[in-house]
Amino acid sequence: MAEPVVLYDVADRIATVTINRPEARNALSSEVLTLLPRLLSDAEHDDAVDVIILTGTDPAFSAGLDLKELGSTGGNLGGSSSSGRPDGASPNDRGARGPFPKLTKPLIGAINGVAVTGGFELALNCDFLVASEHAKFGDTHARVGVMPGWGLTVLLPQAIGVRRAREMSFTGNFMGAEESLQFGLVNHVVAHDELLPFTRQLASDIVGNEQDGVRQIRETYASIATDDDAWETEARDGRAWRRSQFSPDKVAARREKIQSRGKTQ
Repeated sequence: MAEPVVLYDVADRIATVTINRPEARNALSSEVLTLLPRLLSDAEHDDAVDVIILTGTDPAFSAGLDLKELGSTGGNLGGSSSSGRPDGASPNDRGARGPFPKLTKPLIGAINGVAVTGGFELALNCDFLVASEHAKFGDTHARVGVMPGWGLTVLLPQAIGVRRAREMSFTGNFMGAEESLQFGLVNHVVAHDELLPFTRQLASDIVGNEQDGVRQIRETYASIATDDDAWETEARDGRAWRRSQFSPDKVAARREKIQSRGKTQ
């Protein structure tokens, strides 16, 4: 029996959620996009969990939307606002934006490899990031012909500044682990083998605090940082792009061109 495409483990009041499609560099299929928010919601409602870690099975964190599926049916571009791309920048019925359900518990991204496009957006929606020395970040929406739908145009400039964010999005060039630390995208860069132990130690430090206080401070930070108008602008522009420009055939052609150049998504 095949392993689930997203794994879930709880130990020492820490839930670890792992995207588990290593053969596809943890690309985001419809199945992943359904299971991931469900397991994050399980962690949110589990009284035995205080902190959540999101990571990927090596060698990647996530290469973004599964272009094979996107170029055939486009099914992983669709879905509800809680798990699919199109409406992710608009609040769902629980008031959450982006790829995750509404969370009150801290979510730490442990970035073990490349985080590209949709995978990059998953990382940006975490509270903060710890990166392996192997981590790389890239926004290749413009290469693929899919617009951001999980807040990249809001969250990336908040993290690294608008000019650097524009450069990443316009060029599709990658930012390595050390550069991402220099520009404030990640909090720490550690040896690859130390990624989860180091991240779990940070999570343990959080677990040792008074949890009602942690969650109130997290909510306050979220309220201060949230820019509803910017999220709505991304959602509006993404919907307009899909109506006028998106087609699976175009994505399939771009995928072949990317592969022929030997570039990552």
